[in-house]
Amino acid sequence: MIQQGRVRWKRFALVFVPALAVASVLVGATAEGAIGASFVVSGDTFKVSADKLQGQGFVQYGSVTENKKGQKIPVAVSGIRKATLTNMCQTVLMKSPVGAVTLRITAGTGKDPVTAENMIVDASQIQGNAVFTEIEAGRDASTLDQVPEARGAAGMFGQQASAVSIENFRQVSWSVNAATFKLPGLKLTVEPGEHECF
Repeated sequence: MIQQGRVRWKRFALVFVPALAVASVLVGATAEGAIGASFVVSGDTFKVSADKLQGQGFVQYGSVTENKKGQKIPVAVSGIRKATLTNMCQTVLMKSPVGAVTLRITAGTGKDPVTAENMIVDASQIQGNAVFTEIEAGRDASTLDQVPEARGAAGMFGQQASAVSIENFRQVSWSVNAATFKLPGLKLTVEPGEHECF
């Protein structure tokens, strides 16, 4: 039985490692602004946590995203013009022939935080201790102007603020886009079992 387990793990690795390499290229291209903001999402959410998120220019409105099967998924779209995240953690829980596997990324754990510009997030859950500066709640989503090209449909509820600060930040997301996304001290690990950020 042990020998079979090893063979299955090797087969999984042969499939997973090339996929991970492709994913890394896509993340790099997105970070440089080479990939557009619209894409089909996978069937899995991922979790992001940070000791603190700070942003200049913030918008939020409701929308839908779509998976490969054409299913519409309601999301809260959050946009930040310039963001910093201290002690960031991102995890994706995946299924494999050997059971649950966690893809884990950490960055900004030293003196330099993670930084992003024109970041757009499709989220299903956000929590933390938040402070908004000059907030406008109830503004028509099509008129939001704090983040370039981050606007919702006309007649939909929207809100924006000149700045946002969230301590003990926790987020469950379907997708993240950013014009630039800098991750000092980046560390990526693939671990058997469930080791999510929160």
